[in-house]
Amino acid sequence: MRLENKVALITGAGSGIGRQAALLFAREGAAIAVADLVPQGGEETVRLVQAEGGRALFVQVDVARVADCERMVRGAEEAFGKLDVLFNNAGISHIDDGDAVSTEEGVWDLTMQVNLKGVFLGCKYGIPALRRAGGGSIINTASFVALLGAATPQLAYTASKGGVLALTRELAVVHAREKIRVNALCPGPLRTELLMKYLDTEEKRQRRLVHIPMGRFGEAIEIARAALFLASDESSYLTGATFSVDGGITAAYVTPE
Repeated sequence: MRLENKVALITGAGSGIGRQAALLFAREGAAIAVADLVPQGGEETVRLVQAEGGRALFVQVDVARVADCERMVRGAEEAFGKLDVLFNNAGISHIDDGDAVSTEEGVWDLTMQVNLKGVFLGCKYGIPALRRAGGGSIINTASFVALLGAATPQLAYTASKGGVLALTRELAVVHAREKIRVNALCPGPLRTELLMKYLDTEEKRQRRLVHIPMGRFGEAIEIARAALFLASDESSYLTGATFSVDGGITAAYVTPE
């Protein structure tokens, strides 16, 4: 198994990419610390992992809070003895996020606190744990919009994900000699609640699909599979990378008919 005897902490693991990653990592042998703000989702993920014979615990976490991030890392180490993989996956996309003129300061601040500060705090407390384990892998969820910019304005989200890419690159360089790898996942448009709440009509969905060369939305499990590669020793020479899993959207200059 690709993660045998490893311990993984996944934020935002109560749904979407995080839940699929928790299930997949557990199937590959990892013990899972499921971190989420919403107890119902996090506890359900734990039940699903355990139903398949895996090991998991739930930690309720607001990733924008220092004490919560310190507690989630400590909880993973206390429960499973160490930490090998940190998947900073939690994130939000605010319905009132628009352009610079229309976006309220509170929306900007909240988005930055969760999407960027949350990754910083995960690394702040996760890196010492990885050092104690002799090294490991950090995976930070960014987005294809950090590379392209979004045609439909979502300035705070786009800027926060760009920050995740910059943070990832610097941490990768700083910690490379400590056997700590740091990489960023850039998912393309996915069939998840986060995006579908905006693309709530067939017309809106088709308008987005025309820009994706593969002609379909991605699925959360497809991103989880990429995260598994980054978590495993198969990616042992990979750090500081921007790993795009996007159906070709960042490669496309003209859209197919």
